[in-house]
Amino acid sequence: MKNHYFNKLTLYKFKEENEVRKLYVIALISLLIVTGCGMNKSKTDQDKIAEELNPTRNKDSTIDPEWEKRLGYVNYTKDQFEGEPDRDQIVRMDRNKMADTIARIILQNNEGFDEVATLVTDKEVLIAYDKNDHLSDEDAVDLAKKSAMSAMPRFFDIYVTDNPSLIPDIQSLHNTTTQDRSHSNTLEQIISEMEKQTPQNDPQD
Repeated sequence: MKNHYFNKLTLYKFKEENEVRKLYVIALISLLIVTGCGMNKSKTDQDKIAEELNPTRNKDSTIDPEWEKRLGYVNYTKDQFEGEPDRDQIVRMDRNKMADTIARIILQNNEGFDEVATLVTDKEVLIAYDKNDHLSDEDAVDLAKKSAMSAMPRFFDIYVTDNPSLIPDIQSLHNTTTQDRSHSNTLEQIISEMEKQTPQNDPQD
């Protein structure tokens, strides 16, 4: 009888210990979830904007430098092209990469530029820069436009300005899309202001 009572008591204690362990595990998991949520919420809107505007955010560190040095080449016959299942696929442009490329070309090729902001839409390129005394106003316009022309299809209209105060105006459009035409008025106002403040000379040959 005593053994029976002792066994029941032992079984009860074992179940009680299991329940305590379960509660401890649940409490620990809940704490981790709450902590994780808190960490996610700690990123402010300002941090998100700074991340979006970081020009190196999309840089792929896995690209083989030797591969980048290779020339690009393709050869299609008309029959091959007609037989391609993707022949009607629209050529897609990464506008952020194009804007990044233009800004890098300008800064790499001349010491006269201290800051360059570039916006690429579906048919325009807007460049605002801050320059120093190493460049004349005319040469700066010429270099900025030629840099954009070297990277973009010829049908793009290119607008430049040496007024760095317009950089925030250009930046304000960085989150819009080509389908969102609600920004058209703002874009036209910025272009108009760029044309007023900086003569849009045709690049010199």
